[in-house]
Amino acid sequence: MDKLSVVIITHNEESNIGRCLDSVAKVADEIVVVDAYSTDKTEEICRQFCVRFYQREWDDFSSQKNYANERASYDYVLSIDADEALSEELIRSILQEKSIGLHGAYWFNRLTYFCGYPVRHCGWYPDRKLRIWDKNEARWSGLVHEELKFGEKPKKTVLDGDLFHYTIERLDQQVEKIMRYTNYRVETALKNGKRATLATLLLKPMFKFFKIYVLKAGFLDGFVGFLIARNSAFSRFLYLSKLRIEQNKVKENG
Repeated sequence: MDKLSVVIITHNEESNIGRCLDSVAKVADEIVVVDAYSTDKTEEICRQFCVRFYQREWDDFSSQKNYANERASYDYVLSIDADEALSEELIRSILQEKSIGLHGAYWFNRLTYFCGYPVRHCGWYPDRKLRIWDKNEARWSGLVHEELKFGEKPKKTVLDGDLFHYTIERLDQQVEKIMRYTNYRVETALKNGKRATLATLLLKPMFKFFKIYVLKAGFLDGFVGFLIARNSAFSRFLYLSKLRIEQNKVKENG
Protein backbone atom coordinates (compact mmCIF):
# COMPACT_ATOMS: atom_id res chain seq x y z
CA MET A 1 0.00 0.00 0.00
CA ASP A 2 1.36 3.42 -0.99
CA LYS A 3 2.29 5.83 1.82
CA LEU A 4 0.40 9.08 2.31
CA SER A 5 1.30 12.18 4.32
CA VAL A 6 -1.56 14.32 5.60
CA VAL A 7 -0.64 18.02 5.94
CA ILE A 8 -2.66 20.61 7.88
CA ILE A 9 -2.05 24.27 8.68
CA THR A 10 -3.67 25.69 11.80
CA HIS A 11 -4.25 28.82 13.84
CA ASN A 12 -6.63 28.76 16.83
CA GLU A 13 -8.57 25.74 15.60
CA GLU A 14 -9.42 24.08 18.91
CA SER A 15 -13.08 23.72 17.90
CA ASN A 16 -12.23 21.88 14.66
CA ILE A 17 -8.84 20.17 14.73
CA GLY A 18 -9.83 17.15 16.82
CA ARG A 19 -12.58 16.17 14.39
CA CYS A 20 -10.24 16.65 11.44
CA LEU A 21 -7.41 14.58 12.94
CA ASP A 22 -9.76 11.81 13.98
CA SER A 23 -10.96 11.39 10.39
CA VAL A 24 -7.59 11.54 8.61
CA ALA A 25 -5.92 9.18 11.08
CA LYS A 26 -7.65 6.33 9.23
CA VAL A 27 -5.83 7.04 5.95
CA ALA A 28 -2.59 8.76 7.05
CA ASP A 29 0.83 7.15 7.34
CA GLU A 30 1.93 10.39 8.98
CA ILE A 31 0.26 13.67 9.90
CA VAL A 32 2.13 16.98 9.64
CA VAL A 33 0.65 20.02 11.38
CA VAL A 34 2.12 23.49 10.88
CA ASP A 35 0.67 25.89 13.42
CA ALA A 36 0.87 29.70 13.34
CA TYR A 37 1.45 29.97 17.11
CA SER A 38 -2.12 29.36 18.23
CA THR A 39 -3.14 30.88 21.55
CA ASP A 40 -5.92 28.37 22.25
CA LYS A 41 -5.77 24.59 22.82
CA THR A 42 -4.88 23.69 19.23
CA GLU A 43 -1.40 22.42 20.10
CA GLU A 44 -2.65 20.50 23.14
CA ILE A 45 -5.27 18.70 21.05
CA CYS A 46 -2.82 17.95 18.23
CA ARG A 47 -0.37 16.33 20.63
CA GLN A 48 -3.08 13.90 21.72
CA PHE A 49 -2.73 12.41 18.25
CA CYS A 50 0.35 10.93 16.58
CA VAL A 51 1.38 14.05 14.63
CA ARG A 52 4.57 15.87 13.72
CA PHE A 53 3.89 19.33 15.09
CA TYR A 54 5.70 22.47 13.85
CA GLN A 55 5.18 26.14 14.55
CA ARG A 56 5.84 28.93 12.07
CA GLU A 57 4.97 32.62 12.01
CA TRP A 58 2.08 33.33 9.64
CA ASP A 59 3.11 34.60 6.22
CA ASP A 60 0.32 33.74 3.81
CA PHE A 61 -1.71 30.65 2.91
CA SER A 62 0.55 29.46 0.10
CA SER A 63 3.79 29.90 2.03
CA GLN A 64 2.37 28.12 5.05
CA LYS A 65 1.09 25.19 2.98
CA ASN A 66 4.31 24.88 0.95
CA TYR A 67 6.29 24.81 4.19
CA ALA A 68 4.01 22.03 5.48
CA ASN A 69 4.44 20.00 2.29
CA GLU A 70 8.21 20.28 2.57
CA ARG A 71 8.02 18.68 6.03
CA ALA A 72 6.15 15.63 4.64
CA SER A 73 8.13 12.39 4.45
CA TYR A 74 6.22 10.85 1.54
CA ASP A 75 5.74 12.02 -2.03
CA TYR A 76 1.95 11.90 -1.98
CA VAL A 77 0.25 14.37 0.33
CA LEU A 78 -3.34 14.90 1.38
CA SER A 79 -3.86 18.58 2.10
CA ILE A 80 -6.84 19.26 4.34
CA ASP A 81 -8.03 22.31 6.26
CA ALA A 82 -8.56 22.12 10.01
CA ASP A 83 -12.29 22.78 9.59
CA GLU A 84 -12.70 19.84 7.20
CA ALA A 85 -13.20 16.11 7.79
CA LEU A 86 -13.42 12.98 5.62
CA SER A 87 -16.69 11.10 5.29
CA GLU A 88 -16.58 7.33 5.84
CA GLU A 89 -17.22 6.75 2.12
CA LEU A 90 -14.34 9.05 1.20
CA ILE A 91 -12.06 7.25 3.66
CA ARG A 92 -12.86 3.94 1.95
CA SER A 93 -12.17 5.49 -1.47
CA ILE A 94 -8.76 6.80 -0.36
CA LEU A 95 -7.78 3.45 1.17
CA GLN A 96 -8.76 1.69 -2.04
CA GLU A 97 -6.59 4.04 -4.14
CA LYS A 98 -3.67 3.52 -1.76
CA SER A 99 -4.03 -0.23 -2.10
CA ILE A 100 -3.88 -0.20 -5.91
CA GLY A 101 -1.24 2.55 -6.09
CA LEU A 102 -1.56 6.34 -6.08
CA HIS A 103 -1.17 8.09 -9.43
CA GLY A 104 -1.98 11.53 -10.78
CA ALA A 105 -4.11 13.79 -8.60
CA TYR A 106 -7.36 13.30 -6.69
CA TRP A 107 -10.35 15.60 -6.30
CA PHE A 108 -12.94 15.44 -3.51
CA ASN A 109 -16.55 16.59 -3.55
CA ARG A 110 -16.85 19.08 -0.68
CA LEU A 111 -20.10 19.50 1.26
CA THR A 112 -20.13 22.73 3.27
CA TYR A 113 -22.09 23.24 6.48
CA PHE A 114 -23.38 26.76 7.17
CA CYS A 115 -24.54 27.30 10.76
CA GLY A 116 -25.06 23.54 11.01
CA TYR A 117 -26.97 23.24 7.71
CA PRO A 118 -25.52 21.22 4.78
CA VAL A 119 -25.67 23.50 1.73
CA ARG A 120 -26.40 21.56 -1.48
CA HIS A 121 -27.21 24.53 -3.72
CA CYS A 122 -26.00 28.17 -4.02
CA GLY A 123 -23.18 26.83 -6.24
CA TRP A 124 -21.56 25.34 -3.11
CA TYR A 125 -21.91 21.65 -3.99
CA PRO A 126 -20.15 19.54 -5.15
CA ASP A 127 -17.41 22.25 -4.96
CA ARG A 128 -14.67 19.84 -6.06
CA LYS A 129 -11.27 20.38 -4.48
CA LEU A 130 -7.86 18.97 -5.36
CA ARG A 131 -6.63 17.31 -2.18
CA ILE A 132 -4.16 14.49 -3.00
CA TRP A 133 -1.18 14.83 -5.34
CA ASP A 134 2.55 14.24 -5.66
CA LYS A 135 4.16 17.13 -3.76
CA ASN A 136 7.10 17.12 -6.18
CA GLU A 137 4.82 18.02 -9.08
CA ALA A 138 3.19 21.22 -7.77
CA ARG A 139 3.42 24.16 -5.36
CA TRP A 140 0.82 26.45 -3.85
CA SER A 141 0.52 29.98 -5.26
CA GLY A 142 -1.52 33.05 -4.25
CA LEU A 143 -2.07 35.01 -1.03
CA VAL A 144 -5.73 34.02 -0.64
CA HIS A 145 -7.85 31.47 -2.50
CA GLU A 146 -4.52 29.79 -3.13
CA GLU A 147 -4.17 27.28 -5.96
CA LEU A 148 -1.74 24.58 -6.99
CA LYS A 149 0.55 25.20 -9.94
CA PHE A 150 1.64 22.04 -11.77
CA GLY A 151 4.51 21.70 -14.21
CA GLU A 152 2.46 19.22 -16.22
CA LYS A 153 -1.28 18.65 -15.95
CA PRO A 154 -1.85 15.50 -13.85
CA LYS A 155 -4.37 12.74 -14.47
CA LYS A 156 -7.58 13.68 -12.63
CA THR A 157 -9.57 11.25 -10.48
CA VAL A 158 -12.70 12.23 -8.53
CA LEU A 159 -13.18 10.00 -5.49
CA ASP A 160 -16.53 8.82 -4.14
CA GLY A 161 -17.62 10.32 -0.85
CA ASP A 162 -17.70 13.83 0.58
CA LEU A 163 -15.23 16.12 2.25
CA PHE A 164 -17.24 17.77 5.03
CA HIS A 165 -16.49 21.48 5.48
CA TYR A 166 -17.60 23.08 8.75
CA THR A 167 -16.86 26.61 7.66
CA ILE A 168 -19.32 28.87 9.50
CA GLU A 169 -20.86 28.03 12.87
CA ARG A 170 -22.09 31.55 13.67
CA LEU A 171 -22.95 34.54 11.47
CA ASP A 172 -20.39 36.76 13.18
CA GLN A 173 -17.70 34.33 12.02
CA GLN A 174 -18.66 34.93 8.42
CA VAL A 175 -18.57 38.71 8.88
CA GLU A 176 -15.06 38.44 10.35
CA LYS A 177 -14.01 36.15 7.48
CA ILE A 178 -15.41 38.56 4.89
CA MET A 179 -13.48 41.45 6.41
CA ARG A 180 -10.24 39.47 6.44
CA TYR A 181 -10.53 37.93 2.99
CA THR A 182 -11.52 41.17 1.26
CA ASN A 183 -8.31 42.73 2.59
CA TYR A 184 -6.29 39.92 0.99
CA ARG A 185 -8.21 40.27 -2.27
CA VAL A 186 -7.61 44.02 -2.45
CA GLU A 187 -3.89 43.53 -1.88
CA THR A 188 -3.72 41.00 -4.72
CA ALA A 189 -5.93 43.12 -7.02
CA LEU A 190 -3.75 46.20 -6.59
CA LYS A 191 -0.63 44.20 -7.45
CA ASN A 192 -2.34 42.91 -10.59
CA GLY A 193 -3.49 46.39 -11.66
CA LYS A 194 -7.23 45.72 -11.25
CA ARG A 195 -9.61 48.66 -10.81
CA ALA A 196 -13.11 49.21 -9.41
CA THR A 197 -15.48 51.64 -11.14
CA LEU A 198 -18.71 53.09 -9.79
CA ALA A 199 -20.61 50.93 -12.28
CA THR A 200 -19.04 47.70 -11.05
CA LEU A 201 -19.57 48.82 -7.44
CA LEU A 202 -23.29 49.17 -8.17
CA LEU A 203 -23.94 46.23 -10.49
CA LYS A 204 -21.64 43.39 -9.45
CA PRO A 205 -23.01 42.94 -5.90
CA MET A 206 -26.58 42.82 -7.26
CA PHE A 207 -25.64 40.28 -9.91
CA LYS A 208 -23.80 38.22 -7.28
CA PHE A 209 -27.00 37.94 -5.23
CA PHE A 210 -29.09 37.07 -8.32
CA LYS A 211 -26.58 34.46 -9.48
CA ILE A 212 -26.44 32.61 -6.15
CA TYR A 213 -30.07 32.90 -5.08
CA VAL A 214 -31.73 32.38 -8.47
CA LEU A 215 -29.34 30.94 -11.05
CA LYS A 216 -27.62 28.62 -8.55
CA ALA A 217 -30.95 27.74 -6.89
CA GLY A 218 -30.00 29.13 -3.49
CA PHE A 219 -33.71 29.54 -2.75
CA LEU A 220 -33.89 25.74 -2.40
CA ASP A 221 -31.75 26.05 0.73
CA GLY A 222 -34.41 28.27 2.31
CA PHE A 223 -33.38 31.04 4.68
CA VAL A 224 -29.78 29.78 4.73
CA GLY A 225 -29.67 30.18 0.95
CA PHE A 226 -30.89 33.76 1.28
CA LEU A 227 -28.22 34.52 3.89
CA ILE A 228 -25.48 33.08 1.72
CA ALA A 229 -26.57 35.09 -1.32
CA ARG A 230 -26.96 38.26 0.75
CA ASN A 231 -23.58 37.93 2.45
CA SER A 232 -21.83 37.04 -0.80
CA ALA A 233 -23.22 40.22 -2.36
CA PHE A 234 -22.02 42.19 0.67
CA SER A 235 -18.57 40.63 0.35
CA ARG A 236 -18.37 41.68 -3.31
CA PHE A 237 -19.52 45.22 -2.42
CA LEU A 238 -17.00 45.50 0.41
CA TYR A 239 -14.13 44.24 -1.74
CA LEU A 240 -14.90 46.69 -4.56
CA SER A 241 -15.36 49.56 -2.09
CA LYS A 242 -12.00 48.89 -0.45
CA LEU A 243 -10.35 48.58 -3.85
CA ARG A 244 -11.91 51.88 -4.97
CA ILE A 245 -10.65 53.64 -1.82
CA GLU A 246 -7.12 52.29 -2.22
CA GLN A 247 -6.86 53.17 -5.91
CA ASN A 248 -8.01 56.73 -5.12
CA LYS A 249 -5.27 56.97 -2.50
CA VAL A 250 -2.70 55.92 -5.08
CA LYS A 251 -4.08 58.49 -7.55
CA GLU A 252 -4.00 61.31 -4.99
CA ASN A 253 -0.43 60.47 -4.00
CA GLY A 254 0.66 60.63 -7.61
